[in-house]
Amino acid sequence: MDQIKIYLVEDSSIIRDNLIDALHESAPIDIVGCADDERSAVAWFRDGNECDLVIIDIFLKGGSGLGVLKTLDADVAAPPRIVLSNHATPEVRKKCQELGAVKVFDKSNELDEMLSWLSRFARSGRGAAASHS
Repeated sequence: MDQIKIYLVEDSSIIRDNLIDALHESAPIDIVGCADDERSAVAWFRDGNECDLVIIDIFLKGGSGLGVLKTLDADVAAPPRIVLSNHATPEVRKKCQELGAVKVFDKSNELDEMLSWLSRFARSGRGAAASHS
């Protein structure tokens, strides 16, 4: 399995650090960057940086994960996006999927499901395919 290059958009440093540890245990990953606000996340992509997968929280220090999704949804070459949020209500899930998120997970009770999904994503070779496209 090739390493999956992940860009993480999460405003809480504690959650970000714990999530990175959990991600490393579930699949071969490389965290290629992090942002804690919408502006920084969007700028990272506009600077030409690339990754295989983006994990996005909805509520950020500035702006919102929905803004990040909207910006990436307008770019046909953007990598797949998943949302990991404490506010994964049916309405938020629907809005995120309309903005191009392939999956939406609730931080409070779907973390294991997200890690399983990520492991399947890694085994499918999607990370390697995305990095060579």
